[in-house]
Amino acid sequence: MTETATRDAARPRVVVVGGGFAGLSAVRRLRDEDVDVTLVDRHTYSTLQPLLYQVATASLNAGDVTWFLRTIRSKQKNVRVINATVEAMDHDAREVVLDDGQRVAYDHLVVAAGATANFFGIKGAQEHALPLYTRSQALAIRDEVFSQLERAAARDPDRELRIIVVGGGATGVETAGALAELRNRDMAVTYPELDPARTHITLLEMMPVLLKPFSRKAQEYALASLVERGVDVRVDTAVQEVRPDGVVDADGNHIPAGIVVWASGVTVHDVVSQWDLPQGKGGRVQVDDHLRVVGRDGVLAAGDIAAGPGDDALPQLAQPALQGGRYAAGVIAARVRGEPPPPPFRYRDKGMMATIGRRAAVAQVKHLPTITGTLAWLLWMAVHVFYLLGVRNRIATIVNLSARYVFWRHGHDAIVGETDLRGPGPGTRDRDLEVRRRRPPG
Repeated sequence: MTETATRDAARPRVVVVGGGFAGLSAVRRLRDEDVDVTLVDRHTYSTLQPLLYQVATASLNAGDVTWFLRTIRSKQKNVRVINATVEAMDHDAREVVLDDGQRVAYDHLVVAAGATANFFGIKGAQEHALPLYTRSQALAIRDEVFSQLERAAARDPDRELRIIVVGGGATGVETAGALAELRNRDMAVTYPELDPARTHITLLEMMPVLLKPFSRKAQEYALASLVERGVDVRVDTAVQEVRPDGVVDADGNHIPAGIVVWASGVTVHDVVSQWDLPQGKGGRVQVDDHLRVVGRDGVLAAGDIAAGPGDDALPQLAQPALQGGRYAAGVIAARVRGEPPPPPFRYRDKGMMATIGRRAAVAQVKHLPTITGTLAWLLWMAVHVFYLLGVRNRIATIVNLSARYVFWRHGHDAIVGETDLRGPGPGTRDRDLEVRRRRPPG
C-alpha cells in the first residue's frame, strides 16, 4: 500500500478505531450510507467481554466469545478491516498513523478503542496480578488455575491454595462465584488427591457493599449467594500492595494467595495520550452532547473511552457503548447528507445484570422490581447469548453452557489449555508478563 491509504475521493472516508461494542455498532449503522468505512483494530476479532470470566473458569472456549471482524464484510461491502495498532493521530492532516507506518486518511473519525484494566497505582498490582479484560488474560488465568492444581496434586496434596479476586463489581462477583462452583462441584471428582476445603476463594472489595450500582436487594442477594458457595467475602477491604505470594490490605495484613485476579475497574489505554485528543478524568476523551470530540472537527468518540456528553460520565458497559456507537455514526450520516444533526445523545438505561452461579443471578430491568434467583439467571443467559456475534458463537456457547449447567450432577468436563508443572521460573514469568501487558488499543 502507499504511505497514505486512500479510497475513492468521491465518497467520504470514515475511519473507526476499535472493533468492540461501540466500534461495530458504528460500522453497522453506516452500512447503507454512501461512505467508505475503514475499521482498525489491533485484534482480528471482537470479544464479548462479559463472558470472559467463563473462559477464565474453563466453561467456555475463547473462540465462543470472540468473533472474526472480517466476517462483517459478508453483509456490508462498504467496509474494509485493518489489523494494526494506532500509534498517533494527525488531526491537521486528518490521518490516523498505524504501527506499520501506514497513514489512513479520514473525513470522519470515530474513536471507540475501549479501555483496559485499572491498577490505580497500587504497588505490585500490574506486575503480580492477573487482570481479566482480554481473551489472552482470561486464558492466562485459566491456565494458571489448573497449573497450580496440577502441581499441588503431584507434589503437595496438603498444600493450602487460595485465589484472591480483587473487585466486587459484576466481573469480580461472577468470577468468584464461578471459581467457587469449580471447587465445590468438580474438584472432589477430578482432583481426588486434593481436599476442596484447602482451596479458598477470597473476594476483596474496598466498598462496604458488593455490586455498588445495584439495588440493596441485589447487593444482599449477591453477598448471601457467594457466602453460601463458600466464598470468603471481605468488604471494606482495600488492597495496599500485591505480592507474588498474595496481597497486603490497607491495615497491613498479608493475605497469602497463589493467584490474584484483578477485576477492580478500567481505565483508558496509555497510548491515547499520543492521539492529540482532549482527556478528562480517568483519561476519557471529552465530548459534547453529540459525542463530538471537543476541539476536533470531524472526530467523535463512543464507548468506554468517551467521557459522556457534558459532565455526565457514562457507565463503561455494553449498552452505553452500543447506543453511543450507533449515535455517533448517525451524526456522521446526517453530516454526509447535508442534514442537521440528530437531537443530543441520550443514554437509555435498559438495566443491569450479574450472575453468581448456577440458578443464582440478579437483574435490574427498567420499570421492574429487582429480579433474583433462577429467573434472573435465565434472563442473564438469554441476554448474553443474544449479544454474541454470529450463529456459530451462539450455538457453541449454548452447547458448552448446557454441558456445564444442564448436566450439573454428571458433567465434570473442563475446557483447559496448557499447564506448567515446573512452577514459577524465568520462562513462565516472561510468558505471563507478556500476556498481562496492557497493549495499546486498535
